[in-house]
Amino acid sequence: MIKIFDIYISLLPVIFTGILNMIWCKLPVFEKIKVPIDNGKKLKDGNRLFGDNKTWKGLIGYIIFGILCTVLWGLVCDTTVYLHQHNYFYANHSNGVIYNLAIGFLLGFFYALFELPNSFIKRRLGIKEGKPPKGIIKLVFIFLDQADSIFGCVLVLSFVYPMTALFYFGCVLLGAATHIVMNVLLYLAHLRKNPF
Repeated sequence: MIKIFDIYISLLPVIFTGILNMIWCKLPVFEKIKVPIDNGKKLKDGNRLFGDNKTWKGLIGYIIFGILCTVLWGLVCDTTVYLHQHNYFYANHSNGVIYNLAIGFLLGFFYALFELPNSFIKRRLGIKEGKPPKGIIKLVFIFLDQADSIFGCVLVLSFVYPMTALFYFGCVLLGAATHIVMNVLLYLAHLRKNPF
């Protein structure tokens, strides 16, 4: 059975990592690393590999904030029996700083890594970065845009907490729904250009 609160307790650092990284990417600091990961490369179809929105600054931010949020959340969980017992990352492993550093790195890296295939596919379809696609395909990409990074983060959880395919996809669906709500809130706070 999928326990919603346990999933939130386990993956709360991912939510904060996404928010902090969005703020980080908008700040006018470290502009020298705000360059596209694909370095402007175009493929034979004339479109970019990933686009301008996938930058080294974003990747580095995901990793830094993934580590920071996971370590801090581990310290919080260590002070409360309920949180510790209901965090899937600590079901089979000790809640220690070194462990949380490694998990935080993986969460941040996989968060960023799993966004790339979605961007690659959209560029192949001629969808410009930051622009929503037209027609029925728009619904597919609304889901993928919210779920891509969640697929990666839940995969990291599966490395340390054995799960069924149903559990995995349940976590992804919950994460995607949460991502949609967070995006709408970030849009209302003027931290996103559009809610989806």
